[in-house]
Amino acid sequence: MEEKRFIDLGLSEDVQKAIAAMGYETPSDIQEEVIPVILEGKDVIGQAQTGTGKTLAFAAPMLSMLQKKDAVSAIILAPTRELAIQVSEEIERIAKFSRVRQLAVYGGSSIEMQVRALRRGIDIVVGTPGRVIDLMERKVLKLDQVDFLILDEADEMLNMGFVEDIETIMAGTNPEKQTMLFSATMPEEYKRLSRKYMKEDRVHIKVAVKSMTVSTVAQSYYEVREQYRFETLCRVMDAEDMESVLIFCRTKRGVDELVDNLSARGYNAAGMHGDMTQNVRIATLKKFKDRKLKFLVATDVAARGIDIDNLSHVVNYDLPQDIESYVHRIGRTGRANRQGIAYSLVNGRELSFMKQIERVTKSTIERKEIPTLEEIFKAKNNTFKDKITAELSTNKYKTFYPVIEEMKETFNVEDIAAALMNMLYKDELSFDYKVNKLDTPKKFVRLFITVGSMDKLTPKKLIDFITTNSGVKPDVIGTIDILTKFSFVDVLAGQEDIIAKHCNGVKLSGRKAKFEVAAKRRK
Repeated sequence: MEEKRFIDLGLSEDVQKAIAAMGYETPSDIQEEVIPVILEGKDVIGQAQTGTGKTLAFAAPMLSMLQKKDAVSAIILAPTRELAIQVSEEIERIAKFSRVRQLAVYGGSSIEMQVRALRRGIDIVVGTPGRVIDLMERKVLKLDQVDFLILDEADEMLNMGFVEDIETIMAGTNPEKQTMLFSATMPEEYKRLSRKYMKEDRVHIKVAVKSMTVSTVAQSYYEVREQYRFETLCRVMDAEDMESVLIFCRTKRGVDELVDNLSARGYNAAGMHGDMTQNVRIATLKKFKDRKLKFLVATDVAARGIDIDNLSHVVNYDLPQDIESYVHRIGRTGRANRQGIAYSLVNGRELSFMKQIERVTKSTIERKEIPTLEEIFKAKNNTFKDKITAELSTNKYKTFYPVIEEMKETFNVEDIAAALMNMLYKDELSFDYKVNKLDTPKKFVRLFITVGSMDKLTPKKLIDFITTNSGVKPDVIGTIDILTKFSFVDVLAGQEDIIAKHCNGVKLSGRKAKFEVAAKRRK
């Protein structure tokens, strides 16, 4: 059976163009099944495991059908600020050529700015239930003309106690709208909501959970700042003895740019993607298999024809769109009962996705520190010693004795050897490193607080409360999410126990506050 592509699903040209620019060619299982049904105008329940690309599954058809008007056309609800931002950013990419106006609304950020944006005119609103209700009560967010209502991670919203908020929002929407509920599980309360608020001909699409194991692959990740992504890759490659490396990029353009940057610095690299002719791809793959090419950079689609038994490393320079693709990528190493190695470069916002991968694949992904120049120097020296030892086992080096004898008149043998090793080291080191150690993002811990907007809590009040009672400085406090009945605050790792000790039981906005490390969330 021929594999479907996004161009076969009936999406608008603008959306297809955006998906192609994102580097995606073939849909995940949930996308392939759900998109045609949504395009038919039916209400949909989409049930699939985390990390399968549910956002694109509802956003692509919605954007294909969306009609601009002088009112909000679509409302998307998400359980947390982080997920609302994530969904909003994904929609922005899919709507790149569609000229729609979208806005993410959530607690912990300026509601006045959100009000001003809504008054200027917005087509799509992505928000957390509490902030959406706040804006509805202020009469600035009106949902009586929406054509689409989407609940993303609906089961998570129910777990967080948003049932009443969701029903309040649903009651204020256009009864003729198309409703979509996406979730990993199907609790009873979720079924009740679907019966009450969705059309009778709704379609329930459940994608079977696939067994995804990567037991023969040692997985690690490096947390990077975006401006250091390429340098981090170079440091990892310089610090480790790699034989045959497959590097994944999300887009064709990303492949070309990475290959250009690697080649300019002397790395033996080439790329493969769909815009290259079949002959070029076959020739490149042959060089890679014959060990005449050390680094092969590819997109997911181009890599499907790659079958190599002795691949030493897989590197995710960009993470894929879903967990299944991740497993498929790293499964290319660790074959024939050999231990494979997979590295991923991730930024702060992608850390939750790595945790999802761990949960779904039931594996451990170790966090590794980006190699320092000292570590690179040590690794290179070990390599040089091995090469020199191997060379000394031959007699070929003896032809240079006369040169050494001549130089001994001016220099001692140790200096000559050290100079030769320094020349070798400089030749081996392709990147012009400036610092011993790269800065990495600060680590934060998320705290749950039993006080919310119903208690008239504001970010300023919370910051003042924490700093006054615990004695910590304001700069240890990160993102704040204030919801109706409770709140979340990110604090610098190592400060969470101090804050909990001094703030627990103290009155905040008239209520005794309880601070505790938040439970892990699914996305």
